[in-house]
Amino acid sequence: MSTMRLKHLSFIANDVVQKCALKLETPVDKLVEEYETTWKTDETVPVGANNNCNSYGRKLVEFCSAKALQSSDLCKTIEEKIANGFFSRFTFDMMLAWEMPTSADEESFEECVAKEKEEKKSPGKFRSEQDDVPLFYSDLMPLLVDNEKDVGEDAFVWMGSLVPLVTDVVNGRFTFETLTASTGNRLHFPSYNKYLKEIDRCIKHLVKHAKPKGVELADDEFILHVEGTASTQRVVRHIGGTSWPGRLTLTNYALYFEASGVLTYEDALKIDLTRDVEQTVKPASTGPWGAPLFDKAIIYESPELSEGIILEFPEITSSTRRDHWLALSKEIMLMHRFLAKYEINCPIQAWEMHSRTILAITRLHAAREMLRISPPPPTRFLIFSLFDEIPKGDYVLEELAESLKKGNSGHPCSASSILRSMNLSESMIISSLVQETEVGSSESATPTPSGQVEDSSLLETAINQARVEEKEIAIAKATTKELKEEGISESATTFLASI
Repeated sequence: MSTMRLKHLSFIANDVVQKCALKLETPVDKLVEEYETTWKTDETVPVGANNNCNSYGRKLVEFCSAKALQSSDLCKTIEEKIANGFFSRFTFDMMLAWEMPTSADEESFEECVAKEKEEKKSPGKFRSEQDDVPLFYSDLMPLLVDNEKDVGEDAFVWMGSLVPLVTDVVNGRFTFETLTASTGNRLHFPSYNKYLKEIDRCIKHLVKHAKPKGVELADDEFILHVEGTASTQRVVRHIGGTSWPGRLTLTNYALYFEASGVLTYEDALKIDLTRDVEQTVKPASTGPWGAPLFDKAIIYESPELSEGIILEFPEITSSTRRDHWLALSKEIMLMHRFLAKYEINCPIQAWEMHSRTILAITRLHAAREMLRISPPPPTRFLIFSLFDEIPKGDYVLEELAESLKKGNSGHPCSASSILRSMNLSESMIISSLVQETEVGSSESATPTPSGQVEDSSLLETAINQARVEEKEIAIAKATTKELKEEGISESATTFLASI
C-alpha cells in the first residue's frame, strides 16, 4: 500500500522524503514503514483519490521533516548549514513539499504559472498598489524569482513550528504578511535565503558587542540592540535642561545608558525592565530648554523614580529609531510580566520564552536590514507587543502560557537549543539545563507530524480569532478614514465605529 501511495507523491515531496532518509541514514522504505506504523491513515478512500493521497503525502512530509530536523545534526549545526545554503534550500523544499504533496498539486501549480504568463502580457495592477515597497523586493525580486515555485503562509507557519528560527507559530502569520507584502503574499527562495542569512549575521553581530561598563550581566542576560557608538547614530539622555550623548544597550532584562566621557564611557545607568511595579515606557517629545518640539524620544517612568528618564533618538525626518527602541523595550517588559502573571517558574520553560523573544527581536533586526528603505512595523515581528495591541490578544497569551507548560522545550530544534547552537547562549548554566532536558526528552519523544504539541488547537484558534478581529478593525478604520476624506459627517463616522 505504501508503494502505491508513494507513486502519487509530487516530485518535490519524493525528493524531500529521499533527502530526509539520507540525513537519517535509513532506507526510504524503512522510514515510510515507521511512519505508517506510528500514524494510522484513513484507508476508507481509494488510493487513487486525490484527497486521501494529499492527506497521506502531507502527513508523510510532516513526519519525515520533523524527524530529520530533530534527530539529525541539522539544528545542532544550524549556523554552518545556513552559511553554506543547505539549511535554507532543505527547509524551503520541505515547505514546498508540504504545500504540494501530490502530483496533482504540482500540475495545478504549473497551470497557475502558465496563467500568470498570459496575464503578464497585459499591464499589471500590482506594482501601482505598492509604490512605496523597498527596491530589493519591488525591482530586483521579480528578476530573481520569475516562474519559480513559492510557498504560502500556512507552510511558513508550519516550518516555524519545527524550527522557531524561521518564525514563531504565535506571530508567524503576521510576520509572513509583512515579509511578503510586495510579492503577492508568496515567499520566494531568494528572499527566504537572504532572510535566514540576515538572521545569522545579526546574531553574530550581537555577540561581538562590548558589555556595558560598570555592570555585571546575569548568566542568562544577552545583548539585543546597541546604539550611540562611533559606528551608529546618536542617543541622547535629557536631565532637566541639560542633554548628554551616550551609548544605549538593550538586553533581555534591562536598558543600560552609558554617558560619553572624555576617553571612554562612564559607568552605565541601569533601567530594570523586569520589576513588578507600575513602570511604563512611552513616547516623549524634547526640545531646547525642555520645550516639547521634537517627537523622537522615549520616557521611562516608575514609582521608584522622582522623575522620568528621557532618551532621545535624533533623526532628520521620521521617528523610526524611536519607535524601534520603544517597541523593543516594551517587548522585554511585557515578556517579564507574562512570565510573572502566568507563573512560569520552571527555569527551562522561562528560558524557552526568553529564547523565543530573543529570536523574535533578531528576526526584526534581519527584516529591517532587508527592508531599509521602508522598515516594517516592529510589532509584526514581536510576540508580546503585538498581542498587547490587537483585540483578544490576552486570550492568545493565555493559551501561549498553557502550551509553553505542556511543550517540549529541550528538543534539538527548540528556541533555546538553536540559540546555543548559534553561539548566542554562552552561559554554562543555561547550556547544562538545556542538555539535561534534551537527554530526558530525546529518549522518549517521537516527532509529531506537525512538530507541535498535541494541544496546540486552542492556541491556533485564539490566534486566528485575534487575527480576524484585527483585520475587521483595520477595514473599519480604513472605511472611516475614506468617509472623512469624502466629507461625510461625524455622525456617520460614529455609526461605523460602533458596528
